[in-house]
Amino acid sequence: MAKNNALASHRAPAARPIAAKSGPIPDLDRLIHPRMRLGIISALAAADAPLTFNDLKNLLQTTDGNLSVHARKLEEAKYIACTKSFEGRMPKTEYTLTAAGRKAFDKYLDHMEAILEASKR
Repeated sequence: MAKNNALASHRAPAARPIAAKSGPIPDLDRLIHPRMRLGIISALAAADAPLTFNDLKNLLQTTDGNLSVHARKLEEAKYIACTKSFEGRMPKTEYTLTAAGRKAFDKYLDHMEAILEASKR
């Protein structure tokens, strides 16, 4: 029992909820919030056309494995769509932002704006 009390005293304090003028701010979308996933969503939201795997990899300066893992999570949530094809004999993977992904990203941005506004007080 002493171990648990010692561990509890070393834990970081719980985050305080931030209250906006119109009420409490909801939790951040934990699916989008990690840096790499936010980068993928942001890049696709800003793009006029689908982005290839290599486009995203170069833009986000990451590894194949890291990009694959995070893109898969976003794809499973239906935030992005993945299309695989061939150009000649070379495989080509392209990503686009879905309507659900756009909605989630817009909500995320609204939330971040509310946090920034609340922090100015």
